[in-house]
Amino acid sequence: MFHNESPIKGILKSLGIVFGDIGTSPIYTLTVIFLLTKPTESHVIGVLSLIVWTLVILVSVEYAWLAMSLGKRGEGGTIVLKELLVPLLKSGRKVTFVTLLSFIGISLLIGDGVITPAISILSAVEGSLLIPGFEKTGQTTLIVIASIIAIILFLFQKKGTEKVAFTFGPIMLLWFISLSVSGIVSIIQTPSVIKAINPYYAIEFLYENGLAGFIVLSEVILCATGGEALYADMGHLGRQPIINAWYFVFTALLLNYLGQGAYVIRHPDAGNVLFEMIFNQASVLYVPFLILSIMATVIASQAMISGMFSIVYQGIQTHIMPMFKVHYTSVELRTQIYIAAVNWFLLFAVIFIMFEFRESHRLAAAYGLAVTGTMTLTGIMMTWIFYLKNKKALFGIALFVTIVDIVYLSANLYKIPHGGYWSLIIASLPLFMIILYTRGQKRIYKVMQFMSLDDFLDKFNKAYPTSSKIKGTALFLIRDVRLIPFYVPQTMFFHGIIYEDNVFVSIIKRDDPFGVKGYFKEDITNGLRYFEIQYGYMEVIDVEEILREAGIDEKTIFYGVENIETPNLTWKIFSIIKRLTPSFVQFYKFPSRKLHGVITKVEM
Repeated sequence: MFHNESPIKGILKSLGIVFGDIGTSPIYTLTVIFLLTKPTESHVIGVLSLIVWTLVILVSVEYAWLAMSLGKRGEGGTIVLKELLVPLLKSGRKVTFVTLLSFIGISLLIGDGVITPAISILSAVEGSLLIPGFEKTGQTTLIVIASIIAIILFLFQKKGTEKVAFTFGPIMLLWFISLSVSGIVSIIQTPSVIKAINPYYAIEFLYENGLAGFIVLSEVILCATGGEALYADMGHLGRQPIINAWYFVFTALLLNYLGQGAYVIRHPDAGNVLFEMIFNQASVLYVPFLILSIMATVIASQAMISGMFSIVYQGIQTHIMPMFKVHYTSVELRTQIYIAAVNWFLLFAVIFIMFEFRESHRLAAAYGLAVTGTMTLTGIMMTWIFYLKNKKALFGIALFVTIVDIVYLSANLYKIPHGGYWSLIIASLPLFMIILYTRGQKRIYKVMQFMSLDDFLDKFNKAYPTSSKIKGTALFLIRDVRLIPFYVPQTMFFHGIIYEDNVFVSIIKRDDPFGVKGYFKEDITNGLRYFEIQYGYMEVIDVEEILREAGIDEKTIFYGVENIETPNLTWKIFSIIKRLTPSFVQFYKFPSRKLHGVITKVEM
């Protein structure tokens, strides 16, 4: 899938899609760290050492090496880890636990996804305060500017990003080169910062600062935010282009962080470290750099939004989320999708977060909790997989990484009363919806009336030869041919609607990410056939096209509609979600002129 692309093109694409979030972390990371600890030389070296080794352990080892060695047909992400782990487990309770872990992981990614554009765009816009004449710009004005940028970005989503996506890579390449050059210039002036590569200084900093040093870890983790994108985006680009791009990105980040540290040693009173360093080095290039930084944060936000659409789409395909309406924004690329409900939820949450926290350094107080939660869950699932596969060396390394994740997560718990609760509140909304939807669907399936295939065939074989049949083909949408939903016998036997050719159609999600096939199984009986569509959970399928290719030209399509009646508040909320989101037939875009919904009363 990825072999025809040149290595350079693959790296450029990766820079534009994968590394926006982690690549814009230097805008705010050191600035917020030195709000918590004094910028003495020993502290600066210690903090830099922590940043270096955080990038090594939590991005290079956890994601670039371990996680990216685990994939299904090149696909990565939380749902993939769950799909890999579940078949290795024997106990039903363990499967339930892993499923819950994956639900929490997905929800935390969404919670994190809201804060990413808010902190990135706002911190870049705040850089305009260093431009002569803009020093006294009010914070509310900066928030409004950042909000306008966010609104334009989210409004643009429906049109698709395919036309401008080719510019993302070159812009990010220029961004990383700028970071590298500014870092090198600063390191040359204070070369002693290079010793921060030695992990001894990280350990010394934590040992000497005790609890205060431990709390500093809650801001150090900001350097690794976006690291999870390496694994999550593996299916879009392939493993090798991302790994190759990471070598370059890691070097650029390392040089820039060391350069920023060198600048802090020379200017311990520095506020907005990166922007002040650039302004100090080349004031004439400051405005172009500021514009570049805003473009980089917009690209980082774009990658996050596309990632959210992919996560929710995976959730829909694996039946853990309602069937939100999906628009396809590209004729060539079926993976280019737009989900309006997700888009507007994210925009509202991003603007709310900006106005709630007002300043980027205060936003940093909420940022990191969801990230470390996601990393910890990834670590736990990876370690478990390596253990069950008896890969002892990888199990040992993964266990060490997971312990480091837990340490960072523990440090971030301090953020909960300082605004961190917002990322948990935002994450709790999709988690509540996932749990409610999956439980509700199971409950519906349990209380609905089904007829066994044998009983159905007994009635059908009596009715078919003797009934007056309607000419043409009718499709009946069912989940499992062994259990016939009540609406089918209701239509055929109670209402007497029997066609010359009756076809049961099942659409089945496979455990692997890719592949689509539609085929007839053996005819069930005279006048009744069975057609099955199987698809990988990452595929975007065109059901009508699959039916045409199989030679099916139906006159009508019947499907069941559940009319939920319940006194229970929880199930009432579930019923509202079902009513507000597209039905099965709308999601798969069956031709509306041929659809006939048969209502079945369901008491929950």
